[in-house]
Amino acid sequence: MTSFLGCCLKRDRLSEVVEVVVVKCPDSCCCGCCSAFRPRYKRLVDNIFPANPEDGLVKSNMDKLMWYAMNSPGKLDHIGDYLAHRLYRDINRKKTGYVIISMDALDQLLVSCHANNLNLFVESFLQMVQKLLESTEPTLQLRATQSFEKFANIREDTPSYHRRYDFLVSKFSSMCYSNDDDVITRKQLRIAGIKGLQGVVRKTDWDNLGENIWLPTHMEKIVPSLLYNMQGNEPYVKGTTEVGDAPDNHQNDGEKEPHELAEMCLRELVSRATYGKIHNIVKPLLIHLDQQNLWVSNSFAVQTFKILMFSIQAQYSITVIELLMAHLNERSSESPQIRTGIADVLSKVIPIAAGECIGPSVIEIINSLLEHIRSSVVGVLNGKEGSAEKVYQETLIHALGEYANHLPDYQKIDSMVFILNKVPGSDRVDDGESPRPEAEVKLQHLLLKSLLKVGTKYTTAQYSTTFAQSFLVRLMRLSVSSNADVRLIVQQILHTLIDRHQNTDKLMKPTLELTRLGLTIGKPVRQDVNFWKKSGNELLLSIQENCEFANNRLANIEAIYATLMLLVTEIRCDDVIVDILRVLFYIQNTAQSGKVNAVASIQLHAMVAAVMVVISHMVPTLKDHVGAVIKKSYKVCHAFQQPDTLQNKLTEIFSRLPPTCPPAQPAAGMTCDSAAGITSPSSIYQLPYPDIFIY
Repeated sequence: MTSFLGCCLKRDRLSEVVEVVVVKCPDSCCCGCCSAFRPRYKRLVDNIFPANPEDGLVKSNMDKLMWYAMNSPGKLDHIGDYLAHRLYRDINRKKTGYVIISMDALDQLLVSCHANNLNLFVESFLQMVQKLLESTEPTLQLRATQSFEKFANIREDTPSYHRRYDFLVSKFSSMCYSNDDDVITRKQLRIAGIKGLQGVVRKTDWDNLGENIWLPTHMEKIVPSLLYNMQGNEPYVKGTTEVGDAPDNHQNDGEKEPHELAEMCLRELVSRATYGKIHNIVKPLLIHLDQQNLWVSNSFAVQTFKILMFSIQAQYSITVIELLMAHLNERSSESPQIRTGIADVLSKVIPIAAGECIGPSVIEIINSLLEHIRSSVVGVLNGKEGSAEKVYQETLIHALGEYANHLPDYQKIDSMVFILNKVPGSDRVDDGESPRPEAEVKLQHLLLKSLLKVGTKYTTAQYSTTFAQSFLVRLMRLSVSSNADVRLIVQQILHTLIDRHQNTDKLMKPTLELTRLGLTIGKPVRQDVNFWKKSGNELLLSIQENCEFANNRLANIEAIYATLMLLVTEIRCDDVIVDILRVLFYIQNTAQSGKVNAVASIQLHAMVAAVMVVISHMVPTLKDHVGAVIKKSYKVCHAFQQPDTLQNKLTEIFSRLPPTCPPAQPAAGMTCDSAAGITSPSSIYQLPYPDIFIY
């Protein structure tokens, strides 16, 4: 016994013995002498706890503790350790009321004390938060989240090099997936998880030297947790949420639903991301959409990506498009429905980023879209689903058009040149002797539709700028393709690029009643006249060759008529009128020479008549002659003897002629009415215009 007392009473061991006794001594010590041995900070901490936990924190004693902490910042770490010790003890003893009081005290100390020693105190605080989150009681988890949320809004003076939030990210993410049986508790836990993740992101992003929250290991937990709370809600399924507007942050968070808080957190997360961190956000998002099969019914995917595009820093928005394009490349072997869903999302969000595209990125995106179109054509020929693949192709073309719509005009021209260079057959003239492979014809058709889509978004100012020599030459080669559909699309492209006064829709059908058209005729411009002198012959030569094809349909003839009319109305000069008159005479000779069948001859004659009427109004000296020739035509065809019958007959011919011409037949015995499918008691004749406009 003597040796034991001697050992304990040694100077170097005495303090330890006293400390153990004081700690082990109960709060209501019977001897009353133990409190004299306790450090002041412990006495102050003990005094904030009431005898009955329901009474709450003793405010007067809490003020003393805060005053002591602010005047003795070196004791903050000791205060934190002791509070942590009491909290662990109360948790083990199931004293939830004292646990809540400990957290209230911690919150007040964190808000009031901004000292250099706060880092040491924070470590104790985070340990206490972690201890509460590990509890199975929802009340303690919610209280821990509230404390951490307050802590996340504090900007520390000195950064922390060793602090880690791995456990908090994992725990808050798991709370976002809560499936508690009680609906109210489940909602509260999910809201707490979302707020906790928002606090982690906010805290770590402010501290550049702290843990990198943008690592893939963290983003793979945070992003899916937010998406899980957003998906399935009506605003995202029906697409009624206003993704372009930032949510009202001044609204009370307690009134918000989990999906609203998740959207706010996602917006904040994306807005803080820089160039190197965007990939770590978008990749988990794409994986989540894949795993949850959210591409086919893609309303949620569209809304989510719009939220990303409107929240991200503008200069980085093109990165999201590139990642989405790369994902489409990775899913090239998936079903057409999934690829169509991805392409549809792309078409919806790509216009948002188009304005930020500069230089090579424009061509890269267009090239990628064209490659997907080419792969789809090959897939259809290899036996994939035809109808689904066609929808996929149309979606890609629509995405290309939406992208081009938001580009400046000079980039639209570059885009059209690039697309045209990709069209097979544009580098050589189609001889028509050997048929092209089916894959090449389909690819021609789709790529030209893509070019037409881009052309509809372009506004022509000067023809010399729009029709560069290399562009025009390739386009004219395709205009004399042996395939009627290809020739028709080329004519539609010409309509889009030539028309500057929105006359195309008025010229879809040939007519002799010009007063009903309401055409807007442009003024002569020197630049246009110079362009015509340089390149007009190429345009007219292709029109002449177009009229000679035996597989021309009614749509082809109507397209040629619209092209001639647009040239007459847009480039008003004598040279244009003279050149077009020569072309009309050539077309008339073609119709009478027997190179085309009877139905095609009628169509060509009607087209010549319609264009000549317009020219006669622009050149008054021809008006009387054209009128006289038309009246002379009445005598040739008895069906044209009544007033206004010529216009009615012309309209009837164009509306009733078969879309494809039958095999060539002898001209003898062929009537205008029978060729047009119209029964008439008129006498038999070969053609309705046997000598029209021959001078």
